[in-house]
Amino acid sequence: MAFHLPSFTLLFLFSTTLLLCNAFPAHQNHHFHHPRFASHNYRDALTKSILFFEGQRSGKLPSNQRITWRRDSGLSDGSAMHVDLVGGYYDAGDNVKFGFPMAFTTTMLSWSVIEFGGLMKGELGNAKEAIRWATDYLLKATAYPDTIFVQVGEANKDHSCWERPEDMDTPRSVFKIDKNTPGSDVAAETAAALASASLVFRRSDPTYSKLLVRRAIRVFQFADKYRGPYSYGLKKIVCPFYCSYSGYQDELLWGAAWLHKATKNPTYLDYIQVNGQILGAAEYDNTFGWDNKHVGARILLSKAFLVQKLKSLHDYKGHADNFICSIIPGAPFSSTQYTPGGLLFKMSDSNMQYVTSTSFLLLTYAKYLTSAHQVVNCDGTIITPKRLRSIAKKQVDYLLGDNPLRMSYMVGYGPRYPQRIHHRGSSLPSIASHPAKIQCSAGFSFMKSQSPNPNILIGAIVGGPDQHDRFPDERSDYEQSEPATYINAPLVGTLAYLAHSFGQL
Repeated sequence: MAFHLPSFTLLFLFSTTLLLCNAFPAHQNHHFHHPRFASHNYRDALTKSILFFEGQRSGKLPSNQRITWRRDSGLSDGSAMHVDLVGGYYDAGDNVKFGFPMAFTTTMLSWSVIEFGGLMKGELGNAKEAIRWATDYLLKATAYPDTIFVQVGEANKDHSCWERPEDMDTPRSVFKIDKNTPGSDVAAETAAALASASLVFRRSDPTYSKLLVRRAIRVFQFADKYRGPYSYGLKKIVCPFYCSYSGYQDELLWGAAWLHKATKNPTYLDYIQVNGQILGAAEYDNTFGWDNKHVGARILLSKAFLVQKLKSLHDYKGHADNFICSIIPGAPFSSTQYTPGGLLFKMSDSNMQYVTSTSFLLLTYAKYLTSAHQVVNCDGTIITPKRLRSIAKKQVDYLLGDNPLRMSYMVGYGPRYPQRIHHRGSSLPSIASHPAKIQCSAGFSFMKSQSPNPNILIGAIVGGPDQHDRFPDERSDYEQSEPATYINAPLVGTLAYLAHSFGQL
């Protein structure tokens, strides 16, 4: 896990440089007679983007585990507080379980399936498994009323070792929020995760779906009643790793939006109407990620107006349009920087998360606009859904190899991809090849080596290139070389859409 800069320190440099790279013909599918040429095998990328989550699993691994160099880990998690917190995901390249990004990852995986699951064919089951691995854990973490266990492991102590999750001997301390130490941000995001997942399982497992939505309601009430950022009471534990820089207002709006979608209960619509402005619905921020959910909430609520014709949410079309206008290269209010090679660039640390989350929002909003026969008007410049899809596709194509380095930033996809990702399990010998324990500090010799990682974490998307399209592929460079669950989660839906639209699914 890396140190994250607050989103409000970003420099939004105006740039209209969007060079269209020549299509890089990796994995062409000649047997599909489709009218449009696909430069990538989006179906293969979709399969791999979901497979990645199996490499991030904590707990007792199932018999159908496909990333087989991983083994069971963290089997006593929670015992420090006499609770069962076995399971869930390691967020990135270390062995801590951070509840805030895990919940956001779950919400984005669920949203991917809600919007594009119908196109996923054989991958739908795998996507649901990835969601369920998270929700089973989040149900454990929220088992007690007005309490959420939000972290297992101590980041500083974990980071002082370079060891496989299977060998972990750093403290598995458990940290929680409750009435006395509130955390509206992580609680409301957890509610969003449970509510969105309840929609995923509504038909296939109605009993599980009802459990998820009941828990979401209870967790959201706790988030709203006991207000405060979790990084106030737990500052020494969660900062600077997953400090809540944007406050908790965005999560309350986001959580309410998901509960409205999952329950159709008018009290959530009332909540959104009464509190929307206070919770920052109209702010001009345009960064969507694990910390700031404003833009996602705007797009989600715009659907209720555009598709379900909820007139009271009319303003959210305008709020969503403002976000779109800030992203479009060359539009009157564009405030987004692109690299010379055409990649959306927000910040040096784990930039690819903004590429995948923004691409997902562009495709999802294009879907809503198409359904309502609407467009975006950026001060006289008309932006069609087709334009939004085109921008999203260019971002994904860059990620998959259409870039100045001709490198795929998804591990295991294409002929050239990162070999030395910042990831303990991937960089150390597997249990199968090296059964003896590798001690805390002994692992650093592997971390510092120039050899490629012995275990390929298929589907992992790394932080990505810098603002000049450069990527050193160095293991120590966590800002560019570390993968994370919340980078992959939004891309799942985007790849399903692209694979379907090019006749690959």
